[in-house]
Amino acid sequence: MTATQALRKEVKRYIDKADDKSLRMVKAILEIEQEEDESAMEEENWDDLPRELQLAIDKGIKEGEEGKGISYELFKEQHRQWFKK
Repeated sequence: MTATQALRKEVKRYIDKADDKSLRMVKAILEIEQEEDESAMEEENWDDLPRELQLAIDKGIKEGEEGKGISYELFKEQHRQWFKK
């Protein structure tokens, strides 16, 4: 058994005996940790994109905010070959 597995087993024993308040605190901690992990992954992925692609994405977002975009349904219709099941 690895150290992580042993720790997981020990934490599960605590969880099984925990009261409502403790469970809510643990849940909040885990949710915050997950959000931070997801945010860090998004930033890493963005930074890995070529600069030209970042600029194109930013331009598309700006155009969408200005109402210059098209609906998802229209996009799907125009690019039907990408959405084959």
